[in-house]
Amino acid sequence: MEVCRVAARVFACALSIGLAGGAWAQKDYPTKPIRLIVPYAPGGSTTFTSRLVGERLTEVWGQQVIVDNRPGANTVIGTQLAVKSRPDGYTLVYIGSALAGNHTLTQTPYDATKDIAPVATVSSYENLLVVTPSLPVSNLQELIALAKAKPGQINYATSSAGGSTHLAVVLFNSVAGIKTQQIPYKGGGPAVADLMGGHVHFMMSPPINVVANVKNGRLRAIALSGESRLAALPQVPTFAEAGLPGVSLKNWQGIGAPAGTPKAILERIAGEIEKMLGLQETRVKLEAQGFEPYFNGPSKTAEILKADIVKYGKIIKEGGIKAE
Repeated sequence: MEVCRVAARVFACALSIGLAGGAWAQKDYPTKPIRLIVPYAPGGSTTFTSRLVGERLTEVWGQQVIVDNRPGANTVIGTQLAVKSRPDGYTLVYIGSALAGNHTLTQTPYDATKDIAPVATVSSYENLLVVTPSLPVSNLQELIALAKAKPGQINYATSSAGGSTHLAVVLFNSVAGIKTQQIPYKGGGPAVADLMGGHVHFMMSPPINVVANVKNGRLRAIALSGESRLAALPQVPTFAEAGLPGVSLKNWQGIGAPAGTPKAILERIAGEIEKMLGLQETRVKLEAQGFEPYFNGPSKTAEILKADIVKYGKIIKEGGIKAE
């Protein structure tokens, strides 16, 4: 009996030391570099915002946040890599519309609602419809007329199947009563490059990916989804102003972590992102690229992700979208 009491005391002591050590590790977090996996090719909208987050956290914590682009399989490769990582706060993953869309679109090796711990949203944006200058259209109605005259022959680029650049066009096609052909890419950068080269006809893109090339004449902006015009391109009308209301699909970008990451660490990361988004200099940087600062903490981000899974799932099913 005495041996059992001694063993019990030893176990309890070891457990308390372990718990105290875990709590201390969380309080002291981070003590080494952090990897932020971005499941897109570099050069797109996620490059700007993820690096903005990485640079800020590096500055305030004194530990390097390394942005690691891992594109492929419609964001599944990078996301799976993050999900399989140790849930200790030292591996994070960029999340958004593709994560929500993939839940319906394909059989992923992870469950977006169970295997990822949402940390925070960072930014939101609407999509800008742009065309290659060689396409003989100068406004939305001319594009719709051309697509109706050539059903299935006008194509569009997407940065991921089932993501915002895809679903926004599916919504546009549905509202306009047209049929166009998707050409999928591994990220916004490659998609925009081919659009400028005339290899594809049009694209619904996050503004940051195309504003500079609209201004220098390498692309032509036709319309913006959402309710208000873009400060960077005030001459470009919204879809409603151009005669086609009902084309709006608010998008967001944010941070996640492997499920099981300690709540204290998730909240610490979220707290620093909230502080960052409260800075005037951050707002100016985001708005100059067509983004809006958009903060939500872990629980609210989880709610938004679940709501988008339902919303995007409906568009995917009604549009008959299949994984490429």
